[in-house]
Amino acid sequence: CWQERFHTGDWQLSSALPAMASWFRRLLHKPKSSSVDSSLNVGRSASSSPSSSSAESSGSSPSMSLARSARLSPVLASDISASGSARWAKSYDVCICHSEVDLELVEELVSYLEGQPESFRCFLQLRDATPGSAVVTELCDAVQNSHCWVMLITPGFLRDPWCKYQMHQALAEAPMANGRTIPVLKDVDRKDYPKELRNLYYIYMALKENSFRQIRDTIVRCEYTVGCRNGLDAGE
Repeated sequence: CWQERFHTGDWQLSSALPAMASWFRRLLHKPKSSSVDSSLNVGRSASSSPSSSSAESSGSSPSMSLARSARLSPVLASDISASGSARWAKSYDVCICHSEVDLELVEELVSYLEGQPESFRCFLQLRDATPGSAVVTELCDAVQNSHCWVMLITPGFLRDPWCKYQMHQALAEAPMANGRTIPVLKDVDRKDYPKELRNLYYIYMALKENSFRQIRDTIVRCEYTVGCRNGLDAGE
C-alpha cells in the first residue's frame, strides 16, 4: 500500500514540476516596471549631476576665467603713478644694463619707454652717471635705486665684464627675482644664455617694436607688483 502511495506522489510531483519551472521562468524574466526604471534614473542623475557640475564649476573653469580676467585687466598709468605710489620710493623705474656696442639700440629703447604714458624713469649709464664717480659705485647705486633691471644680453654683453658685474649685483639685490630682472636676448643662442639667469624667462628680440612693447608691459607689471606688495606690508 505504501509503495502505491509513493508511486502516486512521485507521479504528482513529476507532473507538477513543468508548471513550477514555467512559473519560475516567468518570474525571473518579468520586466521591471517603467516607474521603477524612471525612479532609478532620476536617482542616478540626482546623485551624479551635482558632483560632475561642481567639478566643472570648481575645476578648470574658474581658474581659466580668473587667468583670463587677470590677463585682460589693464594696469592704468594712474595706478602706478599716483602720488602715494611705491613707485616714487626709488629714483628710477628701470636700469638698462647693456654693452657700449649696443648703445644705439638702448637709446631707442629708452626713448620709447620715457615716451610712454607712464613716463618711465630710465637709468642710462653714459647719460645719467655722475661724472667723477667710481664705475663700481655708479653701477651699484643704479641697481639699488631702480625697481627693475633690463639685461640686454648680446654678444657684446657676454664679453663685457662690467655687464656681468651689474647682472650679479641685480641678482644679489633680488635673489628670487620676483619679476624685477628682465633678460632680453638679441643675437645670442640659447646655449649661450647666462647660467645665472637660467631660472628666468627671457624676451627674445626678433622684431624690435614687439620686444619694446613686451619690455614696457613687463615693467608695468613690476611696478604694479611693487605697489601691491608695499600695500600689503603697510596693512600688516
